[in-house]
Amino acid sequence: MSLASETLDLAVIGGSGLYQFPGLEAIERRLVDTPYGPASGAVVIGRFAGRRIAFLARHGEGHSLPPHRVNYRANLWALHTLGARRVVGVNAVGGIRADLGPRSIVVPDQLIDYTHGRVSSYADDEGVQVRHIDFSEPYAASLRRELIDAGRRAGIAIVDGGCYGATQGPRLETRAEIARMKRDGCDLVGMTGMPEAALARELELDYACLALVANHAAGCGEEAQISVEEIFRHLAAATAQVPAIIAALLAA
Repeated sequence: MSLASETLDLAVIGGSGLYQFPGLEAIERRLVDTPYGPASGAVVIGRFAGRRIAFLARHGEGHSLPPHRVNYRANLWALHTLGARRVVGVNAVGGIRADLGPRSIVVPDQLIDYTHGRVSSYADDEGVQVRHIDFSEPYAASLRRELIDAGRRAGIAIVDGGCYGATQGPRLETRAEIARMKRDGCDLVGMTGMPEAALARELELDYACLALVANHAAGCGEEAQISVEEIFRHLAAATAQVPAIIAALLAA
C-alpha cells in the first residue's frame, strides 16, 4: 500500500521559509490533478514522529509563487483528495500588537480579509452549487487548542488568540494601512491567510493557523524601515520551532 493511499494524521502547508519539512521520512511525492489546475507543487507524504503526514510548500519549493498567485483551491483540494482531514497552515506574519514581536508564535482565532481579486470559493465556477458556510469562527477550535497544548508540552511559548489581517501582497504594507488595521482590531498581518481558511471550511477540513512573527508591522516597532534580511533571520528562528510543535501535536 502506498503512503498516499493511507489515512493521513495531519497535513501541513508551509509558508515563507518552510519549503521542506525537517525529519519527514519514507517520503513519497505526489502531483495531484485537480479540477482547479496545479497545486503549488508536489505534496510530500511521509512519516514524522511515528505518524503519516502530508506537506505542501505554499509558495513552491523555490518560493516562486507570490501570495496573490498561489492556487489556494488546488492546494486544499489536493490535500483533501489525498486523505487529509486536519490541516495546519504555517504563515509568516508581521506583528501589530505590541507584545507580538519578532519570533513570536501565535495561533490566531479570528481574521479580517483585505485581499482582492483572488478566487475565494469552490462555488466560483458556473453551475456549481453555492454553499454558504458558517465562518464566524474561521479556525477549528479543537485543532487550535491542540496546537497550543502541543507548544506547552514542547516547552515553546505560543500565544493563544489574535486577529489575523490578510493583505494582498507581495509588497509590505504602508504605515497608514497598518494603522487602519490596528483600528480594525488586527493583531497580525500576513498575505496568505485567505482564502485558504475559507476554502478549508468549504471542504469541511479542520484548519488552524500557526503564525510566525517575522517583523514588527510598519510603524509598530522602533525601526525606521523594515529589513527583508531581518525578516528572514527572525523567520528562520521561529520556523526552527515548528517541527517540535507538530511532533507534540501528533504525539497527543
